[in-house]
Amino acid sequence: MIQELPKISTSLFPKSDFPNLLTLVNGQPLAYLDSAASAQKPHVATEATSMFVEHQYANVHRGVHTLSQLATDAYERVRDQIKVVLNAADRNEIIFTKGCTESVNLVAQSFARPMLRPGDEILLTELEHHSNIVPWQLVAQSTGAKVVAARIHNSGQLDLEDFKSKLNANTKIVAFTHISNALGTILPAKELTAMAHAAGATVLIDGAQSGPHAAIDVQDIGADFYVLSIHKMYGPTGVGVLYGRLNLLEAMPPYQGGGSMIRSVSFEETTFAELPAKFEAGTPNIAGVVGLGATLDYIAGKNWNRETWVSRISEIGNYEATVREYGVSLLAEIDGLIVHGDAEEMAGIISFTVKNVHPHDLGTILDQHGVAVRAGHHCCQPLMHRLGVPATARASIAAYNDLEDMDRLAAAVQSAKELFG
Repeated sequence: MIQELPKISTSLFPKSDFPNLLTLVNGQPLAYLDSAASAQKPHVATEATSMFVEHQYANVHRGVHTLSQLATDAYERVRDQIKVVLNAADRNEIIFTKGCTESVNLVAQSFARPMLRPGDEILLTELEHHSNIVPWQLVAQSTGAKVVAARIHNSGQLDLEDFKSKLNANTKIVAFTHISNALGTILPAKELTAMAHAAGATVLIDGAQSGPHAAIDVQDIGADFYVLSIHKMYGPTGVGVLYGRLNLLEAMPPYQGGGSMIRSVSFEETTFAELPAKFEAGTPNIAGVVGLGATLDYIAGKNWNRETWVSRISEIGNYEATVREYGVSLLAEIDGLIVHGDAEEMAGIISFTVKNVHPHDLGTILDQHGVAVRAGHHCCQPLMHRLGVPATARASIAAYNDLEDMDRLAAAVQSAKELFG
């Protein structure tokens, strides 16, 4: 049973701003530690979405009437915001998709598939989410290319020497996660991109986990493609972002056909619209994009700019690192508990196993204590195989978590351990 529970928060983001956090779950206050899967939404963002749908809604880009123009302005304002978030050079480098997964698939099918040949290689890492593995496998199967993975150390740190050794003249695509969703490892994106470019490869970076936790500068990194998952950034589901360098996007064929992405259509020939419309076929998730804009305003404040965004995201990252460090120190005192992942740079994720307790059982017991964690392979089966475990329990930290959440986590894990002996 879930019911409302007022609670004063000491977190960076007040829990009172997130209605779903003010609940009792199984008779206990909710400690939500599953934001790497999907973050909770601030009330101001959901309210802005509702207001738009109820009072301003219309389709975008096509209408001459007032509501359509207002909706288009609201939608395109958010594209400008994302340009600032990523420090892109041109607003037309920002493509809205329905999620991070679609963004990767778009690049795989529209950019990689036409250019790959038998014997070409796509270099990944052992840290990758299935969404940054399977699209490349599909393209490899259809082109004769080969998927290769760079190894990691036992700590979860990427083996840079192995990564470098696997770069060669056949490497055409390099795709890697910026932050591991399963371990929290932060990869040296700029260094890896430079190495890949030196080998003549094109780079895609999976920023699903980095968007809400790290300041991103695609120009400084040198990324050719960068993808974001908005529902992990406290925003709505059904919205994603693809950043691509302008010259690459201009040369790529459309990923999907339909309305909005055309200039003219006849039964003999179709000519396509300019960027970004070429890759945004059909009616988009307009309300979701408007909600994203309100979410970005919530994170950084009204009238924010690049400087204030970087400052705020850096503050969030530092805060989450402090909460993680405290949580790890508590869990380290529990006999039989192993924390997986101890790289040089870590984001706010704690992935762990407890001797004699399956992660699924552990997650179920924690839920009885009102502690929500993820249990499973986290869509990283190759990584779990590398670690030698079938699954882990994962506590992922957001700006609305606090030290009390870590206390609750450790106490619940201890209870589960005692229950299973």
